[in-house]
This record gives sequence, structure tokens and C-alpha cells, in this order.
Amino acid sequence: MDSTIAEKRAAELREIINYHNKKYYENDAPEIDDFEYDRLMQELITLEEQFPSLSVPDSPTKRVGGKANAQFSPVRHEVPMESLQDGFNREDVYAFDKRVKDSFTDAKYVVEPKIDGLSVSLEYENGKFVRGSTRGDGLVGEDITANLMTIPSIPKVLSTALPLLEVRGEVYMPKSVFLSLVAEQELHDEKPFKNPRNAAAGSLRQKDPKVTAKRKLDIFVFNIQRINGAEITGHRQSLDFLKSLGFHTVPFYTECSNIDEALEEIDRIGQSRGTLAFDIDGAVIKVNDFGQRRAMGSTSKFPKWALAFKYPPEEKETTLLDIEINVGRTGVLTPTGIFEPTLLAGTTVSRATLHNQDFISEKDIRIGDRVIIRKAGDIIPEVVSVTGHAENSEPYKMPTVCPSCGSETVREEGEAAVRCLNPDCPSQLLRNMIHFCSRDAMDIEGLGTAVLETLISKGLIKKASDIYRLQKEDIAQIERMGEKSADNLIAAAEKSKENDLSRLVFALGIRHIGQKAAKLLSEHFGDMESLMNASAEQIAEIDGFGEIMAKSVEEFFTLPESRELIGLLKDCGVNMKSQRETVDNRFNGITFVLTGTLSRFTRSEASAIIEERGGKVSSSVSKKTGIVLAGEDAGSKLVKANALGIRVITEQEFEEMIK
Repeated sequence: MDSTIAEKRAAELREIINYHNKKYYENDAPEIDDFEYDRLMQELITLEEQFPSLSVPDSPTKRVGGKANAQFSPVRHEVPMESLQDGFNREDVYAFDKRVKDSFTDAKYVVEPKIDGLSVSLEYENGKFVRGSTRGDGLVGEDITANLMTIPSIPKVLSTALPLLEVRGEVYMPKSVFLSLVAEQELHDEKPFKNPRNAAAGSLRQKDPKVTAKRKLDIFVFNIQRINGAEITGHRQSLDFLKSLGFHTVPFYTECSNIDEALEEIDRIGQSRGTLAFDIDGAVIKVNDFGQRRAMGSTSKFPKWALAFKYPPEEKETTLLDIEINVGRTGVLTPTGIFEPTLLAGTTVSRATLHNQDFISEKDIRIGDRVIIRKAGDIIPEVVSVTGHAENSEPYKMPTVCPSCGSETVREEGEAAVRCLNPDCPSQLLRNMIHFCSRDAMDIEGLGTAVLETLISKGLIKKASDIYRLQKEDIAQIERMGEKSADNLIAAAEKSKENDLSRLVFALGIRHIGQKAAKLLSEHFGDMESLMNASAEQIAEIDGFGEIMAKSVEEFFTLPESRELIGLLKDCGVNMKSQRETVDNRFNGITFVLTGTLSRFTRSEASAIIEERGGKVSSSVSKKTGIVLAGEDAGSKLVKANALGIRVITEQEFEEMIK
């Protein structure tokens, strides 16, 4: 390859890798698997080695992870949280061993599993947990102490009160918890997390620690960053010591006298990964002796004394026996492939989602095909490719009628989903009721998934209004639901009738309408009658509403079934009016946008203050924006506001305005 072609390819790779770094580290939403990412990174490393002039200072080969999120306070790491050099085959491992032995012929190794989660630092002073942070870019991370406090396996007080201890660990989500979370997300028609690592990272970056607590996260601690009060000379000794202090360390680690023993342990870990309760993305070889580590040092990105061996994703060939169609809460038809059972990554796989018609058409998947399957992150089965079509097979097309209710299905322009629009579709009923009763909707405590399933199966609930007609004896007959539970449930349903109109609008499950949009609709129209009779044009006048959202609301209330349901709910005594209370109307007609980090208010506090005084809060700057409240590190919204000539105020000015 000549230098001109190499320069062009290196620039392409930097752009691609930087994009995927942002998706992985900052958005917790990767679009490619680790193996493909590692392949791209290795190609760039090779080019930079062959053409040193291409090794620019801001290359992703010289940086760790992503940036700290502005919603959390920054934490500068006293000891950098470095990444690890990757190895993909035995030759890479032997090359690593040669580099080590060039410096220390007597070096020994410790091999341990590489946990696939979010790397964090835990700091202790006098034996007490005082701060926890993410890795960030290796030098500056995010303060997530409150969220880490919710993880039971992180000791809040150590068994020995060391003056100072900083450790590094990997927060992860157990496979069983991950699968339960995905099942719950699919039941609510939410976009599920792609793998346990994303789920753990997304859970740790929640603004509300209560959400983190519900995710049942765990941690394995694997390194001492700083320590005062104890003398530790080797890695294996450090792990034993951390375990004695009360930490959950990596569950197994083996000291090896030479590289061949290390390779045997890598193979053993690789063979067992499908049986582990947690997800791993490789094994790590580390020089055991801390003195030897210090002498070897680090590159700009990773230590020279460690190597991460990455396992390739296991793939198997099998036969697609059938395609099953499931109907979700919003009527989306989801195709699921039924396969000839195949042992893959430690478990038997017989089903995998085929996503939508576009995915099926792109890969030309047909019933009877021989296909290659693998597990994304060793958890979720997926189809990689088709190796051969069955004789006389035909391209698969999504059904034109709903398999549950027989209504005609539609695929709207610009959407990948095929959808059943019948709100009374039996397959949508359970999911609709779960959403209707959820905390952010009508908040009917006690009506969980299991209870709703039973009530629906007994024919006691056929639509949302039936919830308010339930009798004590109906509920008491359900297993594990005695008279007290029945009384509590009926009381919760009765209390929910008093909810603000915005909760009911959200509970109805109108497409494209989330909590914020439901609140805007409620406040703008004031009562259900006005909202039901509003045209799409009138709805689109609301700041923050587009044509698609407005049309969706109009279409929902045009349906006879929707109007009938609203009438039944009204007859049951469910509130149909907005209960918004205002302090005064000083911000009447003014739309605010909040940007940057606010130090005197939380965003929710500032939003509530604005709305109580007649104003509105939008997430984006437009010509309709009246005022931008800018905190520290305000970014593109502030730039756009200045370009449009919109008034920008500080928090101090905002305080003056609300006096």
C-alpha cells in the first residue's frame, strides 16, 4: 500500500472509530460488536506502525474511552485508568511474552477473566467509601457515587480502616438480570439493551439512583490503584488482600509460571464462558510482580505489563424452521425465527428475533434456509447470514393481516415496522394494561404483570375501564392475593381516578406520545373533550410538537374504540381535566430552553418553577424559543440561541426574574 492510499484509509478509520467510541462509551448504544470494533482498531494500529507519519496526536489509538458526561461532576483520576492492549491469537500472546521476558526473564503471570461491564474507581478514606467514578477518558471521569452506593456488593465500610485505598473494578449486570430486564423492556415495547455491558453502563448513568438500585448491578474489583497502610508486592497478593477487606474480586485468577500455562488458562476460561453467570469479553494476562510492572511502565494508552486476549464470537450453522409473528403493545408485528436447536456459547438456541421486514429482506432470509447464528455479547441470539436457500423457497413477506385479531396491517412511510392499528387487538391487551397501570402512567400499585395476566385470562379485564369495575372477590380469588391485597389494589385504583389529565393521556399509549408530550397536551387543551376534538393543525401549534406527533394524536381520538374507552373511563369517575396549578402568569407565552450544567437548581426544579409561572420548557432551540437559561459548559444550544438572537440568561438573572 502506498502512502497516499494509507493516509486516506487511516483518516477513514479514525472517523469510523471515533464515531463508534462515542456510541459505545458516551451513549451506551453500540452499533457494531466488539470483534468488529477490535478489527478496525487493529487495522489502524498496523497502518500507523507501517507509516509513522500517520500516527497523529489525537488518534483513537492513543486515547482511552470517551468523555465525561456533563450531567455528572468531573473527577480527575490521581492514577490514570488505562486501557489494555488487545491480542487475538496465540502469536499475539507469545509476542507479549517476548516483550516481557526481554526485561524480566523470571516474570510470572496472573490470568483472570475480562469482565464486560463499566470500569469504575472506588475511593476509601479511613476505611469508608467516599467517592466513586467512571473511567471517562482515563484521566477525567464522572462522579457517580450516589449510584454506586446502591450496589450491595460494594462495601461501604472496609474490615480494615486503611488511611487511603483506591481500587478499580468492573460494574456488570448478571446474565439472568439482563435477560429479565430485556423481557420487561420488550413487554413495554421499549428498545431493549443490546448486551449486559450497555445495560450496566446505562443503569449507572441514571440521574435517579433509585432507577440504578432496581437494576440489580454487581461488581468485581480487580486492581489496587493507590494504597496507604499496607505493603502489597504482587497482583495475586493484592486480589487476596482485597477479598479479605470485603470486596468481590474477580471470581477466579490463576498464577502461571510461564506463557504456556497462561495459554492453557486462557483456553479453559474460553471454554467455560457460556456457563458463567456474568458476561466476559476475553481473558487478561498480567505480570504478577508490582516492581517489574513499574519498571516496564506504560505507553500513552495502555500498560506494557498486561494483555487482553479477545475471544472471537462463536458462530454455528443451523436451519430456520419457521417464522413466528408476535404483536407488541403498540401493535408492532415482530418476526421471530424458530431454529433447529443448536448449542451455542454454552446454551441451546432455538429462537432469535428477525427484527423487521427490512432486516429479513436485506439478508434474504427464507423459511427452510441454512443460516449462521451467533450470540451478540454471548447473550442474545442473532442471525449473521444465510448460507443456502431451501429448494423452492420464496422471499418472506410480513403478513398483511394481524395474526391475533385479523385486522389489516399497515406499514407507514418512513417506518420499518408493520403494525396492527386495532386498539382492541387481544395480543396488545396485556402490554397495554401493563403500561396503563405503570408508575409513570396511572400508577395503580398492585396491578403488576402476573396479576394482570390472571385477570385477563379470567376475562375480568378486556379494556382499561374494567380495572375500575373490579370487585374485591374478583381479586381475592387470585393466588397469593388475599382480602388485604384486594382492598389495597381497589384503593390504589380508586386513588388513580384523581390523577392529572396528563397521566391519563400518557396511559392511553398514543403512538409517539411520551410523558412530556402528554403533559403539554394536557396543559394546552385543559380537558379531555377539547383534546379529543382538536385537529392535527391545532396540536402542531404546541411548541415541541411536529406533524407526525400531531397526526398520531388526531388519528387516535378519531377511532370509535378510543372515544368509547374515554366515555367508559369518564363514567367510572376518572378525572378528565388538567390540574396544573400556577403561582402566577409572569412567563405566560414564553418558551424556555435549559442548557449546560445548572449549579443553583436541578433541571427539574427550574422546569417546575417556569411552568408554575405560566411558561413552557422545550428541549430544543427554535425561533419559538423566548429565553435560554444557560449554565456552565453550555454547548450547541447556546451557539444556536446566539445565532438566532434569542435572549440568554444566567442562573443569577433567572433568580431575579422569579423573586
